[in-house]
Formats: sequence, C-alpha cells, structure tokens
Amino acid sequence: MTSPNVSVPKREQVAAWLVHLFTASGAVLGLFALYAISLGQWRLSFGLMAAAVFVDSVDGTLARRFRTQTWAGSLDGALLDNLIDYLNYVIVPCFFLLQSDLLAPAWRAPVAGVIVLASAYQFCQQDAKTADHFFKGFPCYWNIAVFYLFLWRFSPSVNAAILLFLAALVFVPIKYIYPSRMEYVTHRLVLRRGLLGLTVLWGLGSAWQLIDYPASHQGVTAFLVGYMVLYLFVSVYRMLVPLDGEAVHAPQQTVPVLAEGDVDASLL
Repeated sequence: MTSPNVSVPKREQVAAWLVHLFTASGAVLGLFALYAISLGQWRLSFGLMAAAVFVDSVDGTLARRFRTQTWAGSLDGALLDNLIDYLNYVIVPCFFLLQSDLLAPAWRAPVAGVIVLASAYQFCQQDAKTADHFFKGFPCYWNIAVFYLFLWRFSPSVNAAILLFLAALVFVPIKYIYPSRMEYVTHRLVLRRGLLGLTVLWGLGSAWQLIDYPASHQGVTAFLVGYMVLYLFVSVYRMLVPLDGEAVHAPQQTVPVLAEGDVDASLL
C-alpha cells in the first residue's frame, strides 16, 4: 500500500523522463562508435553513428508529444541534446578522420582541428537556429560528410579540400532546412510528405550502401547525390523566398541553438 506522503509520478512524468533517457542513449551510441573506430571497425562505427542520428531525428517529436518541458522540466533537454549532438556530429567523425586513411597523415590533425573549432562556433551561435526553424551556416553534418567520403573513396587531397570547404561554409549565413520540420518549408501537405518520403528513402539508400560496402550501386549513388542537391536547392530557395512572404533580409528573433531533437539527420 502506498504511503499518503509518498508522491507517485504521473504517467506523463514517466513518459517525459523516458524521452530524456532515449535522447541520452545517443551518448552511449557515440561512445560505442568511438570504440569501434579505435578497433578499426569502420562499418560498425558508421552503423552506430546512423543509430545515433535516428535517435536524434525522432526524439524531438517525442519530446513535443510527451511535453518534456512540462513534465520533466528540471532537466534541460536542449542542453542535453546539444551535448550529444556535438559528440555524435563532430567529435566521433573527427576521431574517424584521425584513425582512418581518408586524409594524408600530415593533414589528419589539422583538418580535424579546424572542424572541431568551426563546429564549436556553429553550436554556440545564438542564432544558429533561426526563429523559423532553419540552420544558419553549414549545420555540422560531419558524420554524413565523412560517411560519403568513406563510401566514394576520393583521394586524400580531395577529401581534405571538401572538408575544409564545408568548414568554411559554417561561417556563411546560408539557411539550411530541417528535414524533420517540413511544415516550415511548405504549407502543402503533399509536398511535405513527398520531401519527408525522399528523406526516408535517402536514409534507406545510405544504409544499403553501408551494408553492401565495398560494392557500389550507381543508381543508389545517383539518388543520394540527387537528394543532397535537392536539399541544397530547397534550402536556398526557401531562404530567398520565405514561406510567409516577409522580406529576405528582415530581422529574425533568435532562439537557443538546437532545441532538443530538432537536428535530424538527418541528418541527418
């Protein structure tokens, strides 16, 4: 029998704390990915990175659904998410660069260092996430970038050039869409569903390429490249033509960077 002085958590509180626990599981996946990299288990490490991206892509929806700010507000979910994102989107792929042969030995530490510093700037900008739910500047999808460099096997010099170019884009105020927040991209339900469906297919295609590595499928590769081109096109278009019709250069209210789970990744 429960004592009348003992407070029994409500179901809503339990659900909200379970969502926080689900978010925190991304840190465990990141730790295991680091360990897999240290063992030279490249495919396993990318599988763990992909699992972490999946957690990050759905935990925001769960947080809003179960109202974590209301029922588990003593824990800062946004801060938790940012810490885990920096681990999984920055530190883990940079450790991969240090341990693998994607870069020439002399370039591994300098390139990884540049990425870590640029990403620290990106994560700490007050307007890194705009009021209309876009990223400003390259959104630190380093796990995805390193994954494709691993798949496509460019030369180390080309890999270094690509990574340094992306690091420079962190400081260029281009707005990038959230694949999981399509309601801020278009009001048309059919377009939102279409873009979300393409995002899911992109994730499945990436998983197929990883599972079947080192085999390469030209059709899948073409689709993956096409999706990335579409992502960039829609991002730039929506930046130049805002959804609600305001002026392109109108000032925006800023919010703290990366609310819980709003990075997807998809890109996540």
